[in-house]
Amino acid sequence: MKLRAPFLIAVGILSLVSIAGPVTAAAPESKSQITILYDAFGTDPSMTKDWGFSALVEIAGKRILFDTGNDADIFAANVKAKGVDLKTLDFVVLSHRHSDHMAGLNYVLSVNPTVKIYAPKEGFGIYGSSLPSSFYRKDENLAPEMRYYGGVPPQIMKFGAAWRGANFELIDKTTEIAPGVTLLALVSDAVGTKELKELSLAVNTPEGLLLVVGCSHPGIEKIVEAAAAINPRIQLIVGGFHLVVASDDAIAKTVAALKDTFKVESIAPGHCTGEPTFAALKKAFGDRYLYAGLGTTLALGATTSGMRRGEGPALQQDDLTTYRRLARREDPFGILQARRLRTKASQL
Repeated sequence: MKLRAPFLIAVGILSLVSIAGPVTAAAPESKSQITILYDAFGTDPSMTKDWGFSALVEIAGKRILFDTGNDADIFAANVKAKGVDLKTLDFVVLSHRHSDHMAGLNYVLSVNPTVKIYAPKEGFGIYGSSLPSSFYRKDENLAPEMRYYGGVPPQIMKFGAAWRGANFELIDKTTEIAPGVTLLALVSDAVGTKELKELSLAVNTPEGLLLVVGCSHPGIEKIVEAAAAINPRIQLIVGGFHLVVASDDAIAKTVAALKDTFKVESIAPGHCTGEPTFAALKKAFGDRYLYAGLGTTLALGATTSGMRRGEGPALQQDDLTTYRRLARREDPFGILQARRLRTKASQL
């Protein structure tokens, strides 16, 4: 009888080892998370709030910086506060040409001057562009000194970028830039931003589609519709929905579309989504509304149950790793099996 306690302890230890797998054989898990580096709301005292947006997306083996905020100095301080290494980025995505999404690029390039930068292609874009010289009308009767290029223009006219020498790749249509990683290219037709081109990031995973949006000038519903063409299961949307001045009716319509039409599983709004929209989304999505203020890290896994919800405290990374490892196993602690055995015994 004296051996019973040690024996049970040993059995328990062996059970846990069988659940977690051999320690020596376990491969280190790569991070799968999104960290908000720039926004005007949040609770992290080490970071500075300001209007704008930036997020570090670590998923599918890639480290993607999505937008760079409104001020290079604030962006730099926030990056350092979170201990983010910009030298190891795979690439940067600039969603659109507004300064509150791209001003921090100066700091990025000071740290990593050769990083690939994806940005919208525009006729006279700030990221650089080109046009065939046939775009303008010509008058061959004019004297050469009155004609552009003396009357002999280059076939393709190239226009400079605000960041000389930066490694830009300009996107003018929806493009898969890496396996499962797609940039959605849409154009706004809204008053005030008509013809503004904007890129959104869609990452297709076995659990559904992750969608990261900058400001959603083309309309969040149109962006989600484009994303659903890749995978109709939208697991999570993060970013700004551009409803900061929208009416209650417009907000209600968008919330209903996201929840009921597109059946978005979880939502983590920020930036220009707007305070009334935060409230409406939180009411509609309940515990599927994820708080995404400045400094927040959203852990991505097989489910969203490990993510921070509302204003609640975040799980520590060690807890999340253990949770995700166990969550991938069916009935890891044998609870469901024990219930089935009790039910069967009660029926005898």
